Amino acid sequence: MFKGLKRVLIGRPLKNEALHGEKFGILWGLPILSSDAISSVAYAGQEILIVLLPAIGMLAFKQLTFISAAIIMLLGILTLSYRQTIDSYPNGGGAFIVAKENIGETAGIIAGSALSIGYILTVAVSIASGVDQVVSAFKVLEPYRVYLCLLIILLMTIGNLRGIKESAAMFSLPTYFFILSILIMLCVGVFKIMNGYKPNPIHITKDTLQPLTLFLILTAFTNGCAALTGVEAVSNAVPNFKEPSAKNAKTVLVLLSTLVLIVFGGTSIIANFYPTDPKNGAMLVQIAGMVFGVNTPFYFIITALSFVILVLAANTAYFGFPNLISVMAKEGYVPRQLSMRGDRLSYSNGILVLSAISALLIAVFKANVTSLIGLYAIGVFISFTLSQSGMFLKWVKGKSQSWMVKATINGFGAFVTLTIVVVIAITKFKQGTWIVVIVIPILIFLMNKVKKHYVAVSKQLRIKPEELPEIGIESDVYKNRVIVPIESINKTSIRALRYAKTISDDVIAFSVQIDEESAEKLRQRFGMLNTQIPLIIKYSPFRKVVEPLLRFIESTEYDYHRGDMITVILPQFSVKSWWHNVLHNQTRLFLERELLKHKHIVISVMPLQLKDDDYVLSQPKYKDR
Repeated sequence: MFKGLKRVLIGRPLKNEALHGEKFGILWGLPILSSDAISSVAYAGQEILIVLLPAIGMLAFKQLTFISAAIIMLLGILTLSYRQTIDSYPNGGGAFIVAKENIGETAGIIAGSALSIGYILTVAVSIASGVDQVVSAFKVLEPYRVYLCLLIILLMTIGNLRGIKESAAMFSLPTYFFILSILIMLCVGVFKIMNGYKPNPIHITKDTLQPLTLFLILTAFTNGCAALTGVEAVSNAVPNFKEPSAKNAKTVLVLLSTLVLIVFGGTSIIANFYPTDPKNGAMLVQIAGMVFGVNTPFYFIITALSFVILVLAANTAYFGFPNLISVMAKEGYVPRQLSMRGDRLSYSNGILVLSAISALLIAVFKANVTSLIGLYAIGVFISFTLSQSGMFLKWVKGKSQSWMVKATINGFGAFVTLTIVVVIAITKFKQGTWIVVIVIPILIFLMNKVKKHYVAVSKQLRIKPEELPEIGIESDVYKNRVIVPIESINKTSIRALRYAKTISDDVIAFSVQIDEESAEKLRQRFGMLNTQIPLIIKYSPFRKVVEPLLRFIESTEYDYHRGDMITVILPQFSVKSWWHNVLHNQTRLFLERELLKHKHIVISVMPLQLKDDDYVLSQPKYKDR
């Protein structure tokens, strides 16, 4: 049933050769990887006004234009930098690889950790923000806020597990519709202004006004930098583009930045002519109401698409995170399973991990956007800073052609993004940035432990070419001694004993009993087998199973010689339904776990597949039982 449901939801497995067809070009890559940056436009300007409007009143809209221009300049620097990153590191990994190779291993882990946190919070914040807009419009849904978020995560997980091509087709069109609707709104808005339209002024309470300070501008600037989140996703997802992948990725990056320039810059400028108060709702929705009129089709379209684009912003993370984490897995910093592609050739394990952690955050913070957003941008800008710094060092050390120009761009970018990290850390410390400060060192510790384990395993398993003749297969032949643990005499134990005789002449049946009555009953039934295999029974007053077996192997009674191999054959029946397993003890699992700790013991399972209950009971000899 589970396999059938999986096929319906996810689809049939794809062959490795189908991977080329799963990669996307510019048309589909642009909306998939730009949805986060484009969605940030929906609230970046609003976040700037939230800081400035209560402090300086209507002057906030003029400052909004200047601050937006500064953010767009930073976007230009990041675009140039990440184009260079794509050229230098076309296999993906973005900030993680750049920082690791040019600054050091720890810097790479910090960048990878920070960016991973950013992706996880992108999913949590985007979906919580989208649901928040729906709940604001339909108050009856308030008690189901968290459940709605979890449902959306489930749907996006299924969509992305279906593979890159299908998820791109499902999630791309709404992004294009949103961009088109905003462009139409900007054009109509400008047309109305040119024809003498004058909006109603908004009123700001004068006793709240404050002087315009550098700290206030920096706070507003860092709030607006939310428009830059998602830019790095393109450099992480280069391997997902069709060939020439690097060229297509750079094209998408330029188009993405151009769209942010037009949409974010355009809305920031037009807000001077259509002033809005963030207290009354989303800035884009309010501008749409003034441009098209409330209760008009276009007003409702932009309102609906604003919700959709906020939710779909999470989809950028569903492409960026699995690709980033797969690169880190190949480097040995996270479990290797995260580098494996699933049935539909997507990094399914990474998708599931992203969904699980994001769902947990939403449940813990009860889908509260204010609580989550404090953690949001700092992770991304830490990775920006390390990426810029890494590229700066690369140019300085390599001194390639035009290295001074490139180093200047990256050096200035590193300085600006580091400044933003500091300001975010200070201004949003109480909102939760302190959590990121704690989490990143923990992730660094865990990743180093994982790396240390993989290195240790590799060293212990590695065989040098010159050692091969000395340890050839024919040089040492193990003497195989077999032990068959049995609880009773039944079909499974008899099959295991029969098999044991085919692989060795040294076979022992071993049983652990908790009382003499059970032991005597086993002896009598075993004697009916007329076999030369000896039966060893040990009494276990504390009802232990593994310890008596290990004590017997190490005792003089067994006469084990160093260098011998002991094969333990475990009889095991396999039931038809998954829930039947709950009805039977899992002694075999405990035995396997403990015996595998001993290098001279081999574990072998002798299975017996049982038939379905209904089939067995329908047979004539069972009908009267």
